[in-house]
Amino acid sequence: MYGTRPTRPVQQVPVSTRPVRWAAGPLPWLTAVALLFAAVQLAFVVPGSGLSWDETVYVSQVGGNAPAAYFSAPRARGISYLVAPVAALTTSTTAVRTYLALLSAAALFGALRIWRTVLPTPVLAGAGALFAALWPTLFYGPAAMPNLWCALGSLAATGWTVRTLRGASRPAETTGAASAVALVALMRPADGFWLALPLMLAAVLVPGRRRPVLGAALAGGLVVGCAPWTAEAYAHYGGLVARLHRAAEIQGGLGWNFAVDDHLRALAGRTLCRPCDIGWESPATAVWWVALPLLTTGGIVTARRAGRGPVALLATATGVSTAVPYLFLVEYAAPRFLLPAYALLAVPVAEYLTHLFARRRAGTVVPALLLAAHLGVQFSALSHVIRTSHATGARFAAVAGALNGMGVRAPCVVSGDDAVPIAYYAGCASRQTGGHDASITPEALRDLARHVPVAVLVTGGGAAPPVTRGSHVVPLPKGRAHLLPGPAVDRARGGPL
Repeated sequence: MYGTRPTRPVQQVPVSTRPVRWAAGPLPWLTAVALLFAAVQLAFVVPGSGLSWDETVYVSQVGGNAPAAYFSAPRARGISYLVAPVAALTTSTTAVRTYLALLSAAALFGALRIWRTVLPTPVLAGAGALFAALWPTLFYGPAAMPNLWCALGSLAATGWTVRTLRGASRPAETTGAASAVALVALMRPADGFWLALPLMLAAVLVPGRRRPVLGAALAGGLVVGCAPWTAEAYAHYGGLVARLHRAAEIQGGLGWNFAVDDHLRALAGRTLCRPCDIGWESPATAVWWVALPLLTTGGIVTARRAGRGPVALLATATGVSTAVPYLFLVEYAAPRFLLPAYALLAVPVAEYLTHLFARRRAGTVVPALLLAAHLGVQFSALSHVIRTSHATGARFAAVAGALNGMGVRAPCVVSGDDAVPIAYYAGCASRQTGGHDASITPEALRDLARHVPVAVLVTGGGAAPPVTRGSHVVPLPKGRAHLLPGPAVDRARGGPL
């Protein structure tokens, strides 16, 4: 089929389309996809970028530029473990970004390679290229964020599961599926659950393909991946139920929340849409998203005719499962949340697009033009997100530099608006007296100010919190700093320390 050369005998099924020769096999094509993925990240995303709010939390846990930021209940430490080899050695953001860009490209290659005995080369390479070309994939490739790794882990877990259900008898497939689920759960426990659910159901319910050992292995992988999060729940959050409750509270409460329209609007180039009460600024950025169900359906039909219907169905079902909580249970949107779904739905979509192009008819000109327009939209959105990200990072750095200049230097504490990233940039600890990251009382913060410089940040013309009573006010870019009585005020006024 399509000139593939499987590593073991498989049943040959007639294909309704004219075959295309890919005599070199999948590896050169997958290598090309991975190299292009890395090259775009290194050329456009990495240069000049700073760490975002969430990234400073994850990186600060394992080294970096400042003391560890408060780790709120929903977060998991998987991405901190991943960046630790570099973050523990250097404070360079460029080094962390480059490391993650190269690692994500290698992981994409590895996840796609798992499918090489299941999918023909053009479908496999097409799926990889479609996923790698999305702006959220490119933007979060070098980011210290867990979502892309959940996507790659989901792709790998589904590939190993498909291979096992198709009759592979080696322990490697079962072990690989369980390990990939564990990786996803380590990054984001909830994502691990929604990934494992359809895979376990397929392993125990598909007639003639039941693999109870695989189902048990997937469940075991989920438990292993969630173990650190669970242990931390009992150590620091009052137990598993208490942590789950607090995590849901921080995310606005988990329940029926129709967020499909929020995700549509966020595709215009918003990394976070919370609350997502904006207008639909650029409908063109979501055309591909609206067409995704149709393309997926076409891919399932095409795959069924080619004898790969169960493969496309499982990829689709698992992709939809990973999207369910973010489309219907969480009240806000971020494009990165749906990366696991995009990675898996790329498989049936590539089936359908390959079918169209394999006909070699004049009618394929229109799909080619539409695909080119889609890529143009993705890179336009990527450019917008990069500019916005750079501007935000520059603002954080400017405020941090101003704080350092007025004497708020390590050891020091920053509280208030945007305190988490600005504290990281300034080399300070961040402590909040309220909100999701509350980790200190106002009285304790004022007492701390007697020993180390403490600055409370207020953006714009916002009201200062009561803790700033008697503070020394210093203007900052787009806001002001309230230096609590103690070393911070002495340094700012040039008095004795």
